Amino acid sequence: MLKITKAEFITSAASKEQFVKTDKPIIAVSGKSNVGKSSFINMLANQKKLAKVSKEPGRTRLVNYFDFGSFILADLPGYGFARVSKEEKARWAKLLDAFFAEVKITHVFALCDIRHDPTADDKQMIEYLYYNIIPFTVVATKSDKLSKAAAARSIQNIAAIYKCGAGNIIATSAETRGGLEKVLDRIESVINN
Repeated sequence: MLKITKAEFITSAASKEQFVKTDKPIIAVSGKSNVGKSSFINMLANQKKLAKVSKEPGRTRLVNYFDFGSFILADLPGYGFARVSKEEKARWAKLLDAFFAEVKITHVFALCDIRHDPTADDKQMIEYLYYNIIPFTVVATKSDKLSKAAAARSIQNIAAIYKCGAGNIIATSAETRGGLEKVLDRIESVINN
C-alpha cells in the first residue's frame, strides 16, 4: 500500500499563469463548499493543519497545491456556495475551466456528502468529468455520521444518480480515518499506471 511520509503546501494559484508545472502525476480534489475537502486532504497527509479547515463554507477560492512526494494534489475551489457574488462564482468557474484545460490531470477525487443526495452542482461536476473523459473516483465524505446500512444505501443512491458503479465510490470519514486505505490503494494504482 502507498505510504505518504511527507506532504507540504506548495502554492496557491489565482490564474492559469500560476498553475504548477510538474512531471509528477496531478490528482485534483473537487467538491462543493463544506463537503470536507480540507479534512480529506489532512487525513491523506496524516496532518491536522496542512489544509486549512473552516466552519465557514467557501474558504478555498484558489487552486491550492500540495506536494505528496510521489504526486501533486490540487485542491480546487469549492462550488455551490450561496453567499458569494455572481462575479465571484463566475471567476471560480473560469478558474476551474482553465485548470482542466491547461493542466494534465491524472485523476480527480470528486467529493460528495454521504448524508445527502448529490446537488445540481455535484451532478454538473460529474457530467463535466465524463464529458471531458477525466478519470475520477467519487469520495463520499462524513460516513461516520451514518450507520453501515444507511451508508451502503446512500452509496447505491449516489451511484445511481451519477450513473457509475458503487465500486467507484469510496466512503470516507476524516474523524475515524475510515476509507483511507481504499483511497491510498486508488492513488497507488492511478500513479503507477
